Amino acid sequence: MIKVFLADDHAVVREGLRYLLEAQEDITVVGDVGTGRQAVTEVKRLAPDVVVMDVSMPDMNGIEATGRILEILPQTRVLILSMQSSAEHVYRALQAGAHGYLLKESAGKVLVEAVRSVHSGGRYLSPGITETLVNDYLHQRALTVEASPLERLSRREREVLQLVVEGRSSAEVAEMLSLSPKTVDTYRSRLMQKLEISDMPTLVKFAIQHGLTSL
Repeated sequence: MIKVFLADDHAVVREGLRYLLEAQEDITVVGDVGTGRQAVTEVKRLAPDVVVMDVSMPDMNGIEATGRILEILPQTRVLILSMQSSAEHVYRALQAGAHGYLLKESAGKVLVEAVRSVHSGGRYLSPGITETLVNDYLHQRALTVEASPLERLSRREREVLQLVVEGRSSAEVAEMLSLSPKTVDTYRSRLMQKLEISDMPTLVKFAIQHGLTSL
């Protein structure tokens, strides 16, 4: 029996995915949550075989959550489920350790196949995504001197960035991350300096463009 865990910020999507998966004799859904931070906590507790992970979630996006989960449970397989089909999003997901990337528009048709594929040790890319797309992106990156701006930031800075652009105060971020408000302010100042961004609207736009949040 393949144990699957669902992480998506829309309850109706989770219900649909659960119905589709549990109609299979060899698959059971052991849990579901609506944020990346909850996903890390619950996956650690439940140790599923496969996690179906949305990219755009509040508190912690799916790509960051994927990296955290695979550090804790390297044997777990993560299948990204996303509306984003850009090569950058796919690359960042695979770089975080995801074993598959499935577009939501085709999920109903191939989700079961994708779950079985990654569970058996394979890698699954949605029919709308090709190896060529990813390879072309990697080739283009190799030709570009400047790396992705996100790579200038530490994991903690990316975490603070998402929470800040989602409208949380320094005090709220501090409580969530077990930091002091002053430390959060320092992280925010440093990450804006690294990104060469001086105002909040531009920071929000950057976060959306790079898939850290969908707002």
